[in-house]
Formats: sequence, C-alpha cells, structure tokens
Amino acid sequence: MRIGTILAVALCACAAAFAQEAKSVEKLAPYYPTPETVVERMLKLGGLKAGEKMFDLGSGDGRIVIMAAEKFKADATGVEFDADLAKESSARIRSLGLEKRARIIQGDIAKQDFSSAALLTVYLLPTSNSKIRPMLEKQLKPGTRIVAHDFTFQDWTPVKEEHIEDDGEGRSHTLYLYVR
Repeated sequence: MRIGTILAVALCACAAAFAQEAKSVEKLAPYYPTPETVVERMLKLGGLKAGEKMFDLGSGDGRIVIMAAEKFKADATGVEFDADLAKESSARIRSLGLEKRARIIQGDIAKQDFSSAALLTVYLLPTSNSKIRPMLEKQLKPGTRIVAHDFTFQDWTPVKEEHIEDDGEGRSHTLYLYVR
C-alpha cells in the first residue's frame, strides 16, 4: 500500500471519528437571549450571594455570568456549546476585567461537574431539562438552588414561582426556583 493511500485512509478514519464525536453532542436549546431585567430577577430569586459559585447552563452571550460576577460579586461560570458565543462572551468578560470572577467553558453541559454549585441558572427546552435532570440529581449537593426560566423540570416541585408580566420588551416569563 502506498504512503498516500495509507494517509488518505487514516485521514478518513479521523474525519469519521470527529464527525461521530460532533454528532454525539446534542444542542439542548436554541440561542435566545434572556432580557437583562429577567437576568437580574433570576439571580435575585436564586438568592445569589457574593463569593458563591454559580453556573449558567447554556450561557449564550454570557449576560447571566457577567451580571452574577459584576453586580452580585459571585464566582460565575457559563457553559456554552456554541464556539462563537463562547468566544464572544469570554471576550466581553475580559473587556470588563471580570476574569477573576467569571469564565465561560466551551463544551457540552452533560460532560461538566456542577457539584461545587450553590446556584444553577437554566434556560433550556423541557426535553433538555429532562435529559440533564438525572445528572444534576447525582451531582448537586443538598441545598443547591436551581432557577429555571420558562420551562420546568419534570418530577421536581418548585419551592417558588415568579411570573413576570412584561420584561420591558412586551414578553412575559415564568421563573421556577428549585432547591435540591
């Protein structure tokens, strides 16, 4: 077998493995930014305190992470699958000088460790909440707070619900607070 043929076969095998890896990561929600007024209400409902560790699952442009670090002085981490959104939000964190309190992980939510969290914020689809629920039940320590935006976690009972009639942009929202 010629070197060129061997190289071509190896490249095809690598490409197929990469494609399979890419297919195994499922996008859990479309990018739809949470209005700033709702972001603040989510963090207040979750009782976020200075120094607490919080994670935003599906962090998009990083607005929840940034507000958590900037206004609430929390140790904030976002997890975002989309590489461009992760880069954009990381750049914004750097431009605001928040690198010590805020960061974005570009990756799969299902492959992260959230056991250090005091608070999680989530704006995912109902089917996505159902997919990550077993992982969260295993990882989260007692007392961890979860604020879900618009969509509940099946089989979990919220300790509090907050309805927002108008977010300033003419849309209504419901927030659900859970405590593990």
